[in-house]
Amino acid sequence: MQFTLKLAGATPDIGLIEDALRQVDPSAIVDIDSASDSLRVATSIESGELAALISQAGTAVVERDFERVPSVCCGGCGG
Repeated sequence: MQFTLKLAGATPDIGLIEDALRQVDPSAIVDIDSASDSLRVATSIESGELAALISQAGTAVVERDFERVPSVCCGGCGG
């Protein structure tokens, strides 16, 4: 699943977020889309748990803050 989170204010620490997510989903991918000022997350984690993990990593969010977006994965890597 892929999610976006519109950022407001300070840019979150991507390293802390990656560490938190990879405890649950080792293949999770997190980055910042500077063009849309959004945090992008590709993961198998559901949005409620995702919000909890990102909040624990220091960026306070709730489930409704996330927008689930269609996957652009080609499936070529098996992920």
